[in-house]
This record gives sequence, C-alpha cells and structure tokens, in this order.
Amino acid sequence: MSTSTIGLFAGLLIAVAAAAGGFAGFLLALVLGAVGFVAGRFLSDGSKGLDDLMSRRGRG
Repeated sequence: MSTSTIGLFAGLLIAVAAAAGGFAGFLLALVLGAVGFVAGRFLSDGSKGLDDLMSRRGRG
C-alpha cells in the first residue's frame, strides 16, 4: 500500500472523528495518530530511541 493511500485513509479517519466527536474527537484522533506513527516507525525501523527517529543523518 502506498504512502499516499495510507495518508488518504488517515485523513478520512480524522474527518470521521471530527464529525462524530467534534473538536475534542478531532484532537484525540490527531494525538492517537501521532502516537501510532511513532510506534510504527519505532517497530519497523528498529530504532533505539526518539533520537534515531528525529535524526536524518546517516539515512541514504
């Protein structure tokens, strides 16, 4: 699945959360999405910590 398709689904889910939960639901969806993104990057890349996630040095 391409990153644009994943982004499309993420945007649709955030829109549903905003429609169903109002502004609080929208913010909760953004926060949980960010947590999921960091967890996914951590698990897929095998990073050791947040320094590795934020650093762009050494990536080709």
